Amino acid sequence: MAVAVLLAGCASGPRSGGGGGRDGPGASPPSNLERVPDAEPRIEPIRGSGGTSKPYTVLGRGYTPITDDRPFRESGLASWYGRKFHAGSTASGEPYDMYAMTAAHKTLPLPSYVRVRNPANGREAIVRVNDRGPFVDGRVIDLSYTAALKLDLLRGVAPVEIERITNEDIRTGAWRRGSDTMLAAAPVYTAPAPAPAPAAPVYVPPPPMPARAAAAPVAVPSAWVSTVGTNAPEASTMPVAPPAAAGPAPGADDEVEPPPGPRPPMVVNALPPLAPAAAAPPSGPTPAAVAAAAAASLAGPDTPSAGFWVQLGAFRERGGAETLRAQAARGLPALAPQLRVFSEAGTHRLQAGPFASRGEAGEAVSQVRESLRISPMVVERR
Repeated sequence: MAVAVLLAGCASGPRSGGGGGRDGPGASPPSNLERVPDAEPRIEPIRGSGGTSKPYTVLGRGYTPITDDRPFRESGLASWYGRKFHAGSTASGEPYDMYAMTAAHKTLPLPSYVRVRNPANGREAIVRVNDRGPFVDGRVIDLSYTAALKLDLLRGVAPVEIERITNEDIRTGAWRRGSDTMLAAAPVYTAPAPAPAPAAPVYVPPPPMPARAAAAPVAVPSAWVSTVGTNAPEASTMPVAPPAAAGPAPGADDEVEPPPGPRPPMVVNALPPLAPAAAAPPSGPTPAAVAAAAAASLAGPDTPSAGFWVQLGAFRERGGAETLRAQAARGLPALAPQLRVFSEAGTHRLQAGPFASRGEAGEAVSQVRESLRISPMVVERR
């Protein structure tokens, strides 16, 4: 019963992501949404207990919100929610505004600030987390419509990397960097339909996120990293967070500042695997052939040949690229022998190729987009 009450008032309760079904962008969205500024981080006290800091259970799984000012990084799938939840109450009690730069997360403090990066195109955005969700396996963050538009994620769920901006980062100004203005010059997403390949497809990765000396990654149970949801649960949909009435109103005893001294360890989650794709038709490669092709690609050269390549993603850590390669090999067995991970200047790029012409690469882009629900790009190497 307590769980049902908890979910009753959240804007992002159990739902399907990506704006599908009854959800979407709205009939007349405001113009120039791509120019909406990122959320401006400011110090907001973290509740030590009660309200949105209380452990909770959604769809039979328990979640424990973070209650200190620890660094936090996570990789996984991002989705977005739109008109179906617009103006509804979020877990923090604030109304959900699909045109603001906000997001939902299962365990981060409410509110808090997160830098979200789309490794497929290098775009970044800063959002304010004020809601709970998503509660679908493998998804780590639920973005507002505008945040998804700026990151070019409106086509559906896609891999992202997120990093919490701590109160200490805000106090010292460490969260600021030159790339925080890069979105103004980034290509603007114009429509949900597949976009043509860029005329000059040369990918330039953003500068690396600042390292933190005290942030040592530690392994934790996968169920630990997640937070709360919303409306009545629907099958295989994405929930959101508890209503304002779920806990006592904030009081002086509830507001706590992080104690001085060393920071707690950083939590890092690996990118969870996507659901297995449908079995290939009898005429396609067998599982043994796919495994052999993957092994051959692992043994292949790390130096790309000249020609046209399809880039599926770029990562700061090679493990992320290898995870996406395994998913792509399962979903597109015919493409498995052409998948390579190239490590250049601290960035690990997953690319397929080489293709003799841009037209052949474009056909591969369509296959990847349909099968994996990500937005690849064509890169010409000479």
